[in-house]
Amino acid sequence: MSRAPRYGLSLPNRGVLFGATSVDELLAVSEQADASGALDSIWVGDSLFAKPRLESLVLLSAIAARTRRVRLGTCCLSTFPLRDPIFLAAQWAALDHVSSGRMILGACVGGSLPREKAEAEFAPFRVKLADRGPRLEEGMTILRRLWTEDHVSHEGRFYQFRDLTLEPKPVQKPCPPIWIATNPKPELTQRHVMDRALRRVGLLADGWMTDNTPVARFKERWELIRRVAREAHRPTASMESALHLMVNINDDRKAAFEEAVKFLQTYYSPAMTREYIEGWLAYGPPTAIVEKLHAYVDAGCTTPILRFASWDQKGQLARALADVMPAALALRPRT
Repeated sequence: MSRAPRYGLSLPNRGVLFGATSVDELLAVSEQADASGALDSIWVGDSLFAKPRLESLVLLSAIAARTRRVRLGTCCLSTFPLRDPIFLAAQWAALDHVSSGRMILGACVGGSLPREKAEAEFAPFRVKLADRGPRLEEGMTILRRLWTEDHVSHEGRFYQFRDLTLEPKPVQKPCPPIWIATNPKPELTQRHVMDRALRRVGLLADGWMTDNTPVARFKERWELIRRVAREAHRPTASMESALHLMVNINDDRKAAFEEAVKFLQTYYSPAMTREYIEGWLAYGPPTAIVEKLHAYVDAGCTTPILRFASWDQKGQLARALADVMPAALALRPRT
């Protein structure tokens, strides 16, 4: 029997900057999602200056203290290449204890930023933009070694240290999963760069995250990632594939789209086009949301992650739990 999808909720932690939400509401929504039994995970975004927001690890710590069941993660940790991996290993291990072993580290290189914004984000840390990928790879190696070994020594391109033992080790054994988020655009990315980004997932990650990816491309990329993992003799049965999907539930489909456009252009950029938004968005009555989810489940998505593109986060969650999730939880691949 095909595996049932597990659904996540992505919180708009940038929304505190423009009145779309508040800390109290984010925590209340997290508690509601946790209590529902319908949602398996809660996620928060991450960046510093280019797209400022509530700092992700601090917010996750607060959510961990207010929830008991849902997995918790970053969607995605775009500052990973900027963070010292030793310090990050200690922080994430502590989060795993605070959450009783529920953490998933969604890592990425921050590739969704326009180049000028990415350079401005990286410059204060004296990190070259071209080093993002190698820093991610080396950092992941360091995290896993510090989480699972004692007396760790490392001589790498970016980090060097000797005889370090991290305590306490994470609750999860052998260690918390690390997913890699990547969505290289064929029209903007050289083929070899795109291939390297996708192969990195298969070679190193426990899961793949993406966003605004056409269904056929999602299926093709997920098959490539799993093939790379198999060729590297890595287990694939436990690997997860996640789609970060914008959602607006409204029986008036036009009203749903217009609110989502306004929200996303405020949240991300006024330059975000309506065409781009439509590709990223499930909108309209509950049946329209479920059908779009089913298309991605057919393509191999194991973990759809829903972000409500709305100023009414509580109302959208209530509608989703009542009218979308019962059907969504019953979805299975049709092929």
